[in-house]
Amino acid sequence: MLVTLNEILPDAANSNYAIPCCNVFGYEEGRAIVDAAETLKKPIILAANKDMVDFMGVEALGKMLVSLATSSSAKVCVHLDHTYEENIVFNAMHHGFSSVMFDGSQLPLEENIRRTNNVVQVAHALGVSVEGEIGSVAYKEGRDHIKSIKTTPEDARRYAEESGLDAMAVAIGNVHRLTTPDSIIDYELLESIADKVNDIPLVIHGTTGIKEADILKLKQTRVAKFNIGTSLRMAMGENLRRLMNEEPHKFDKMYFMQKAMPFVQAEAERIIRLLN
Repeated sequence: MLVTLNEILPDAANSNYAIPCCNVFGYEEGRAIVDAAETLKKPIILAANKDMVDFMGVEALGKMLVSLATSSSAKVCVHLDHTYEENIVFNAMHHGFSSVMFDGSQLPLEENIRRTNNVVQVAHALGVSVEGEIGSVAYKEGRDHIKSIKTTPEDARRYAEESGLDAMAVAIGNVHRLTTPDSIIDYELLESIADKVNDIPLVIHGTTGIKEADILKLKQTRVAKFNIGTSLRMAMGENLRRLMNEEPHKFDKMYFMQKAMPFVQAEAERIIRLLN
Protein backbone atom coordinates (compact mmCIF):
# COMPACT_ATOMS: atom_id res chain seq x y z
CA MET A 1 0.00 0.00 0.00
CA LEU A 2 1.56 3.26 -1.13
CA VAL A 3 1.44 6.01 1.52
CA THR A 4 3.02 9.40 2.26
CA LEU A 5 5.03 10.49 5.30
CA ASN A 6 1.95 12.33 6.53
CA GLU A 7 0.10 9.04 6.88
CA ILE A 8 2.72 7.37 9.09
CA LEU A 9 4.95 9.94 10.82
CA PRO A 10 2.61 12.07 12.98
CA ASP A 11 1.51 9.13 15.14
CA ALA A 12 5.13 7.98 15.49
CA ALA A 13 6.20 11.48 16.55
CA ASN A 14 3.58 11.46 19.29
CA SER A 15 4.40 7.92 20.45
CA ASN A 16 7.45 5.93 21.51
CA TYR A 17 8.25 4.32 18.16
CA ALA A 18 9.67 5.47 14.83
CA ILE A 19 9.63 4.46 11.16
CA PRO A 20 12.77 3.23 9.40
CA CYS A 21 13.64 4.87 6.09
CA CYS A 22 15.80 2.40 4.17
CA ASN A 23 18.00 3.42 1.28
CA VAL A 24 17.48 1.02 -1.61
CA PHE A 25 20.27 0.19 -4.07
CA GLY A 26 18.45 -2.29 -6.30
CA TYR A 27 15.33 -4.41 -6.65
CA GLU A 28 16.73 -7.19 -4.46
CA GLU A 29 17.26 -4.91 -1.46
CA GLY A 30 13.86 -3.29 -2.00
CA ARG A 31 12.13 -6.65 -2.13
CA ALA A 32 13.92 -7.86 1.01
CA ILE A 33 13.04 -4.69 2.95
CA VAL A 34 9.37 -4.85 1.97
CA ASP A 35 9.32 -8.56 2.92
CA ALA A 36 10.62 -7.55 6.35
CA ALA A 37 7.84 -4.97 6.75
CA GLU A 38 5.20 -7.50 5.70
CA THR A 39 6.58 -10.16 8.05
CA LEU A 40 6.42 -7.80 11.03
CA LYS A 41 3.27 -5.99 9.82
CA LYS A 42 4.90 -2.57 10.18
CA PRO A 43 5.19 0.46 7.86
CA ILE A 44 8.42 1.12 6.00
CA ILE A 45 9.93 3.88 3.87
CA LEU A 46 11.87 2.97 0.72
CA ALA A 47 14.32 5.75 -0.15
CA ALA A 48 16.25 6.50 -3.33
CA ASN A 49 19.42 8.46 -2.66
CA LYS A 50 21.44 10.70 -4.97
CA ASP A 51 23.75 7.87 -6.09
CA MET A 52 20.79 5.79 -7.27
CA VAL A 53 19.10 8.78 -8.92
CA ASP A 54 22.31 9.54 -10.81
CA PHE A 55 22.60 5.87 -11.82
CA MET A 56 19.00 4.97 -12.72
CA GLY A 57 17.03 8.21 -12.95
CA VAL A 58 13.79 8.91 -11.11
CA GLU A 59 11.53 7.43 -13.78
CA ALA A 60 13.01 3.93 -13.57
CA LEU A 61 13.38 4.17 -9.79
CA GLY A 62 9.80 5.34 -9.39
CA LYS A 63 8.44 2.43 -11.41
CA MET A 64 10.48 -0.09 -9.45
CA LEU A 65 9.80 1.25 -5.96
CA VAL A 66 6.15 2.17 -6.50
CA SER A 67 5.45 -1.33 -7.84
CA LEU A 68 6.92 -2.78 -4.65
CA ALA A 69 4.76 -0.44 -2.56
CA THR A 70 1.44 -0.87 -4.34
CA SER A 71 1.68 -4.67 -4.34
CA SER A 72 2.56 -4.85 -0.63
CA SER A 73 0.23 -5.55 2.29
CA ALA A 74 2.39 -3.21 4.40
CA LYS A 75 2.23 0.58 4.33
CA VAL A 76 5.15 1.65 2.14
CA CYS A 77 6.24 5.23 1.48
CA VAL A 78 8.39 5.78 -1.62
CA HIS A 79 10.73 8.64 -0.75
CA LEU A 80 13.29 10.68 -2.70
CA ASP A 81 16.23 11.25 -0.36
CA HIS A 82 18.60 14.28 -0.27
CA THR A 83 17.97 16.20 -3.50
CA TYR A 84 19.32 19.67 -4.18
CA GLU A 85 17.66 20.47 -7.53
CA GLU A 86 13.96 21.28 -7.79
CA ASN A 87 13.66 19.87 -11.31
CA ILE A 88 14.64 16.40 -10.04
CA VAL A 89 12.21 16.72 -7.12
CA PHE A 90 9.33 17.67 -9.44
CA ASN A 91 10.23 14.89 -11.87
CA ALA A 92 10.16 12.37 -9.02
CA MET A 93 6.65 13.50 -8.07
CA HIS A 94 5.60 13.04 -11.70
CA HIS A 95 6.92 9.47 -11.65
CA GLY A 96 5.09 8.28 -8.56
CA PHE A 97 7.24 9.14 -5.54
CA SER A 98 4.84 9.73 -2.65
CA SER A 99 7.38 11.75 -0.67
CA VAL A 100 10.40 13.94 -1.48
CA MET A 101 13.26 15.60 0.35
CA PHE A 102 14.39 18.97 -0.93
CA ASP A 103 17.76 19.47 0.77
CA GLY A 104 18.55 23.15 1.11
CA SER A 105 20.80 22.60 4.13
CA GLN A 106 23.82 24.14 2.37
CA LEU A 107 21.90 27.31 1.54
CA PRO A 108 21.41 30.47 3.63
CA LEU A 109 18.34 30.12 5.84
CA GLU A 110 16.15 32.53 3.87
CA GLU A 111 16.87 30.74 0.60
CA ASN A 112 16.31 27.32 2.17
CA ILE A 113 12.92 28.47 3.46
CA ARG A 114 11.90 30.03 0.13
CA ARG A 115 12.92 27.10 -2.06
CA THR A 116 11.50 24.49 0.31
CA ASN A 117 8.21 26.37 0.34
CA ASN A 118 8.12 26.39 -3.46
CA VAL A 119 8.53 22.59 -3.43
CA VAL A 120 5.89 22.25 -0.70
CA GLN A 121 3.29 24.18 -2.69
CA VAL A 122 3.66 21.87 -5.69
CA ALA A 123 3.95 18.69 -3.61
CA HIS A 124 0.91 19.34 -1.46
CA ALA A 125 -1.17 20.08 -4.54
CA LEU A 126 -0.24 16.60 -5.76
CA GLY A 127 -0.72 14.85 -2.38
CA VAL A 128 3.03 14.34 -1.87
CA SER A 129 4.81 14.88 1.46
CA VAL A 130 7.99 16.96 1.85
CA GLU A 131 11.03 16.58 4.10
CA GLY A 132 13.66 19.29 4.51
CA GLU A 133 16.84 19.75 6.51
CA ILE A 134 17.98 22.56 8.77
CA GLY A 135 21.53 22.60 10.02
CA SER A 136 23.74 20.21 8.07
CA VAL A 137 24.44 16.52 8.73
CA ALA A 138 28.00 15.80 7.57
CA TYR A 139 29.27 12.68 5.78
CA LYS A 140 32.14 10.51 6.98
CA GLU A 141 33.11 9.94 3.34
CA GLY A 142 31.86 10.55 -0.16
CA ARG A 143 30.54 14.13 0.02
CA ASP A 144 33.27 16.34 1.42
CA HIS A 145 31.47 19.54 0.37
CA ILE A 146 28.64 18.91 2.86
CA LYS A 147 29.14 21.03 5.97
CA SER A 148 28.82 19.92 9.59
CA ILE A 149 26.51 22.43 11.28
CA LYS A 150 24.33 21.65 14.27
CA THR A 151 20.72 22.78 14.00
CA THR A 152 19.84 25.85 16.03
CA PRO A 153 16.40 25.89 17.70
CA GLU A 154 15.49 29.33 16.36
CA ASP A 155 16.39 28.41 12.77
CA ALA A 156 14.37 25.22 13.19
CA ARG A 157 11.37 27.23 14.38
CA ARG A 158 11.52 29.59 11.41
CA TYR A 159 12.07 26.77 8.95
CA ALA A 160 9.13 24.78 10.29
CA GLU A 161 6.76 27.74 10.39
CA GLU A 162 7.68 29.44 7.11
CA SER A 163 8.45 26.55 4.76
CA GLY A 164 5.31 24.49 5.36
CA LEU A 165 7.22 21.20 5.24
CA ASP A 166 5.95 17.89 6.70
CA ALA A 167 9.11 16.45 8.31
CA MET A 168 12.38 18.07 9.36
CA ALA A 169 15.83 16.49 9.42
CA VAL A 170 18.08 17.86 12.16
CA ALA A 171 21.80 17.80 12.94
CA ILE A 172 22.38 16.97 16.61
CA GLY A 173 25.66 15.04 16.41
CA ASN A 174 24.58 12.43 13.85
CA VAL A 175 26.83 11.72 10.84
CA HIS A 176 26.14 10.02 7.50
CA ARG A 177 27.91 6.80 6.45
CA LEU A 178 29.53 5.82 9.73
CA THR A 179 30.18 2.07 9.90
CA THR A 180 30.54 2.07 13.70
CA PRO A 181 28.30 3.78 16.31
CA ASP A 182 30.50 6.78 17.13
CA SER A 183 27.98 9.64 17.05
CA ILE A 184 27.54 11.71 20.21
CA ILE A 185 23.93 12.87 20.41
CA ASP A 186 23.16 16.30 21.88
CA TYR A 187 19.91 15.61 23.73
CA GLU A 188 19.66 19.09 25.22
CA LEU A 189 19.75 20.56 21.73
CA LEU A 190 17.15 18.07 20.49
CA GLU A 191 14.80 18.98 23.33
CA SER A 192 15.16 22.68 22.54
CA ILE A 193 14.44 22.05 18.86
CA ALA A 194 11.39 19.91 19.64
CA ASP A 195 10.02 22.65 21.90
CA LYS A 196 10.29 25.18 19.08
CA VAL A 197 8.81 23.22 16.16
CA ASN A 198 5.67 21.87 17.87
CA ASP A 199 3.90 19.38 15.59
CA ILE A 200 6.57 18.75 12.92
CA PRO A 201 7.96 15.17 13.07
CA LEU A 202 11.76 15.15 13.31
CA VAL A 203 14.13 13.01 11.26
CA ILE A 204 17.53 11.53 12.06
CA HIS A 205 19.96 10.70 9.25
CA GLY A 206 23.04 8.53 9.81
CA THR A 207 21.37 5.90 11.99
CA THR A 208 24.07 3.25 11.49
CA GLY A 209 26.47 5.54 13.35
CA ILE A 210 24.24 5.84 16.44
CA LYS A 211 24.41 3.53 19.46
CA GLU A 212 21.38 1.31 20.04
CA ALA A 213 20.87 2.82 23.49
CA ASP A 214 20.64 6.26 21.87
CA ILE A 215 18.23 5.01 19.22
CA LEU A 216 15.97 3.60 21.93
CA LYS A 217 16.06 6.97 23.68
CA LEU A 218 15.61 9.03 20.53
CA LYS A 219 12.53 7.15 19.36
CA GLN A 220 10.72 8.28 22.51
CA THR A 221 11.16 11.93 21.49
CA ARG A 222 9.65 13.81 18.52
CA VAL A 223 12.00 11.85 16.22
CA ALA A 224 9.67 9.81 14.00
CA LYS A 225 11.92 8.75 11.10
CA PHE A 226 15.39 7.22 11.09
CA ASN A 227 17.32 6.97 7.82
CA ILE A 228 19.38 3.80 7.39
CA GLY A 229 21.62 2.89 4.49
CA THR A 230 25.07 1.74 5.55
CA SER A 231 24.11 -1.28 7.66
CA LEU A 232 21.83 -2.56 4.88
CA ARG A 233 24.57 -2.15 2.28
CA MET A 234 26.95 -3.97 4.59
CA ALA A 235 24.47 -6.84 5.00
CA MET A 236 24.24 -7.21 1.23
CA GLY A 237 27.88 -6.59 0.33
CA GLU A 238 29.59 -8.61 3.04
CA ASN A 239 27.34 -11.65 2.61
CA LEU A 240 27.47 -11.48 -1.17
CA ARG A 241 31.29 -11.50 -1.00
CA ARG A 242 31.30 -14.44 1.42
CA LEU A 243 28.82 -16.45 -0.62
CA MET A 244 30.73 -15.93 -3.85
CA ASN A 245 34.01 -16.91 -2.20
CA GLU A 246 32.40 -20.09 -0.88
CA GLU A 247 31.30 -21.14 -4.37
CA PRO A 248 33.88 -19.72 -6.81
CA HIS A 249 32.71 -21.99 -9.63
CA LYS A 250 29.24 -20.37 -9.63
CA PHE A 251 28.70 -17.21 -11.67
CA ASP A 252 24.95 -16.58 -11.99
CA LYS A 253 23.98 -13.24 -10.45
CA MET A 254 20.44 -14.27 -9.55
CA TYR A 255 21.72 -17.35 -7.71
CA PHE A 256 23.89 -15.25 -5.40
CA MET A 257 21.44 -12.37 -4.99
CA GLN A 258 18.68 -14.73 -3.88
CA LYS A 259 21.04 -16.25 -1.32
CA ALA A 260 22.07 -12.79 -0.03
CA MET A 261 18.58 -11.29 0.20
CA PRO A 262 17.63 -13.06 3.47
CA PHE A 263 20.52 -11.30 5.20
CA VAL A 264 19.21 -7.92 4.08
CA GLN A 265 15.73 -8.90 5.24
CA ALA A 266 17.13 -9.98 8.62
CA GLU A 267 18.90 -6.62 9.03
CA ALA A 268 15.73 -4.75 8.04
CA GLU A 269 13.72 -6.78 10.56
CA ARG A 270 16.30 -5.99 13.26
CA ILE A 271 15.94 -2.29 12.52
CA ILE A 272 12.14 -2.39 12.50
CA ARG A 273 12.09 -4.21 15.84
CA LEU A 274 14.59 -1.76 17.32
CA LEU A 275 12.47 1.24 16.31
CA ASN A 276 9.21 -0.41 17.40
